Amino acid sequence: MTFQTHQAVFAAYIRNPEKNPLPIGVKPERMAMYRELFFNNIDGFLSANFPVLHRLLSPQDWTNLAQDFFENHVCTTPNFSEIPEEFLAYLQNERKNSTDFLFLFELAHYEWVEMALSISDAEFQQLPLENLMTANLKLSPLACVLAYQFPVQKISPEFIPLTTEQPTFLVVYRNAEYGVQFLEITPLTFQLLQLLENQPEQIAESYLTELANFAPTISLTILKEKGWEILEDFVERGVIVNA
Repeated sequence: MTFQTHQAVFAAYIRNPEKNPLPIGVKPERMAMYRELFFNNIDGFLSANFPVLHRLLSPQDWTNLAQDFFENHVCTTPNFSEIPEEFLAYLQNERKNSTDFLFLFELAHYEWVEMALSISDAEFQQLPLENLMTANLKLSPLACVLAYQFPVQKISPEFIPLTTEQPTFLVVYRNAEYGVQFLEITPLTFQLLQLLENQPEQIAESYLTELANFAPTISLTILKEKGWEILEDFVERGVIVNA
């Protein structure tokens, strides 16, 4: 047996000892120790990064989910910090379980965004509020504009939505004190922040004028008045920054 073959047999047994043979020449108790070490690392990392999802599931359902990921998903990174992103890819592209919550992927994605922002090393230039009128703007690299079918920010063991009637729009951001915050926003505010995200380095007046295309029934005067209030609030929060 070549080293690569032996390695594949070793890894297959660790992934699922019930479906794969014990590697030749290795004691069962030693393989059980390796198996427990590897799986517990993955399980602990997932539960730490997806705490709400972990609390929603029964211990057995969570173990089954973690085991399915551990056994079947082929990770493309050796970095532990990127395992949550691999878990998202697994949920979106590989997970097939009719009994899963309909919001499973959306909740996991929301929790991943919170984690990613908390550890990001991105930086930005804070915009003085008095420069808002003339500055070129952009969305902070420490802010994410999100749209979900379910109100993921409210989900908990006490609130488990089975259906949804309207989409939820959020902005999640990290403030100057390194705290990750979220705000539920209106569809029109969502459109405004998307303009900043997709078309950066324009002045505020340009964004507000273009926003009018999404709200033809609202007076341009009122739209700009309310729009300025929103821009000022997001500048103070650090969601909108100097380009």
